[in-house]
Amino acid sequence: MSEEAFDDVTSLQARLAELRAEHRDLDDAIARLTGAPQDDELLLRRLKKRKLALKDRISMIERMLEPDEPA
Repeated sequence: MSEEAFDDVTSLQARLAELRAEHRDLDDAIARLTGAPQDDELLLRRLKKRKLALKDRISMIERMLEPDEPA
């Protein structure tokens, strides 16, 4: 593996860790808001939409790091 490819993989792994942490934080925030007496539906929808977008990005990076093996 070339140094450039290694740097790309390392960068993707770091980004993946950041996205996973943000996803967990959003999960916590959504749980807190859902349990709050005054639910803010607009904020909840925005957080859930952001969480879903993060999940999609995480999946994309995971596929880039671990491509399907040829049959």
